[in-house]
Amino acid sequence: MKFSQTFIPTLREVPADAVIASHRLMFRSGMIRKLANGLFAYLPLGLRSFRKLEQIIREEMNAIGSLEIKPPVVVPAELWQESGRWDAYGDALLRVKNRLGADFVVSPTAEEAFTSLVRDELSSYRQLPLSLYQINTKYRDEIRPRYGVMRGREFVMKDAYSFHTGDASLDEHYQAMGRAYRRIFNRCGLSVISVQADSGAMGGSGSEEFMVESEIGDNTLIFCKNCDYAANVEKAGCKPDFSPRMDALARSAAAGTPPLSKIDTPEVRTIEELCAFLKTGAETFIKTLIYRAVNVELDLSAAPGCSGLKKERPAPGAPEVYPEVFFAAAIRGDLDVNETKLAAVLKASEVNLAADSDVERLTGAPVGFAGPVGLSRIPVLIDHSVTAMNDAFTGALEKDRHYQHAAYGRDFGAWLIADIRTVRAGDRCPLCGGELYEKKGNELGHIFKLGLKYSKPMKLSYLDEKGESHTPLMGCYGIGVDRVLASIIEEHHDDNGIIWPMTTAPYQVVVIPIKYEGAVKDAADTLCAELEKEGVEVLLDDRNERPGVKFNDADLMGIPLRAVIGEKNLSGGSPRVEIKARAAKENRLVELARAALDLAGQVRQELEILNGASS
Repeated sequence: MKFSQTFIPTLREVPADAVIASHRLMFRSGMIRKLANGLFAYLPLGLRSFRKLEQIIREEMNAIGSLEIKPPVVVPAELWQESGRWDAYGDALLRVKNRLGADFVVSPTAEEAFTSLVRDELSSYRQLPLSLYQINTKYRDEIRPRYGVMRGREFVMKDAYSFHTGDASLDEHYQAMGRAYRRIFNRCGLSVISVQADSGAMGGSGSEEFMVESEIGDNTLIFCKNCDYAANVEKAGCKPDFSPRMDALARSAAAGTPPLSKIDTPEVRTIEELCAFLKTGAETFIKTLIYRAVNVELDLSAAPGCSGLKKERPAPGAPEVYPEVFFAAAIRGDLDVNETKLAAVLKASEVNLAADSDVERLTGAPVGFAGPVGLSRIPVLIDHSVTAMNDAFTGALEKDRHYQHAAYGRDFGAWLIADIRTVRAGDRCPLCGGELYEKKGNELGHIFKLGLKYSKPMKLSYLDEKGESHTPLMGCYGIGVDRVLASIIEEHHDDNGIIWPMTTAPYQVVVIPIKYEGAVKDAADTLCAELEKEGVEVLLDDRNERPGVKFNDADLMGIPLRAVIGEKNLSGGSPRVEIKARAAKENRLVELARAALDLAGQVRQELEILNGASS
């Protein structure tokens, strides 16, 4: 391909809103252009790399027996109503009406569509297991799209969905998907970290995320210094870590804790204010927060204050839920409640802090004076850290009053005890007790064991060998194609531009004639023709530009190998070509007669290394 015959509008200036390397370099190298906030077009150069990435994903999906289909992007609203996500998904769901007034969804994900397609065809256990995938456009109405294609409103995902007769079959395919993901990322030259993750709005049981380390990452990752424990902070656990004072008090609680008593704390509400007022540390307080939970599946029939609550069924076949429930969450004062963990414990679609008016109505006191002692109007859920507190300060359910000497088990109990703590650097590993540390990361892929989350409410069923009806288990497996492409650039670039791995480079070799005329033109055309015969993807820079401009653009675009042809090296008895790898500092001279074989050999070697690393 000649440069003059393609469309690669390179830029010297950095776009004002481009704050990360991939965003800057994709714009400057002519890979993408912006149509609106969060909406991007791939130009020819960018699309070549994009298609290569798609093909890598496609090959690995096919290799584990997943079958590609192409469903529509716009799907009927009734499918989302069946699953219960029409209302639960929130404002990120783009809802549209056609000219007849019928509701549709512009797909942000495709559990409902795939379940519906399989439902119409599945009848026997002999058809299972079944794994289907698509590489298709998605839309999510992000509040703050940013970082170019790393977080856009419209994007392309590979999402796969599997259907199984039992846990063993689901787990086997789940593990196969995990191995396929690792091969995909290895072939792309990416250093990926797999971590335990929360299933979030997707539902289901187990899930695993595949992350790349990033300073601008949306996720906080927790790692152990001594073992291979790794988890997203939304899922991460840790061993209890009591301060020496609290640990000692826990061991001697029965012997010496003074009786519970109230103290005046005028205009003192926050933990920081209490620490200053009482001249003590935050670990001596029990922090109690009031939460509003939505669509709670947990059985609350025996929970305090919940006997009159009515359940509703958001969609036919969906589980019954309590539409709105208020809870108290108590945790040691120096710790923070992990709202993702809290939602998972409550089996709620979302949790958020209650409004001030609700706090006062439920506790009888303004915000800042809640505590577990005597709180009987709502269920009290406490973190494990509170169970060791035997001489603590806590709110007294009265304005300007707190309790001192509060002891768990003596002065208050709990409706439910659970891990709702946000893990942080310095905590202890739940596996080995080693010190935990944290990094920022971006999610590239996520695999889920969905179980019956969608198949049951959408009435998907099959008949077993005895003719009895069963609901299949499901798995879900996603990769953000745009985000992977941007992450390759984030990991592989320098001050001059992109450094593409050979597997995803838009072209493998760029041939640069110093002046595209005379003997230089003939040599360049001959070299390109020989490279193409060898199966090498080559770009010929035939522009009437200065050599420096051509070199800079070649570096910017990140083409792995560069061959420069000039009159100086062609003169004499042995015409030569200057060859340089994009990542190398030095170039070398190769005889023109064998330059094509030399370059083709390098291309094949690098492809073999990357593709071989995946096996």
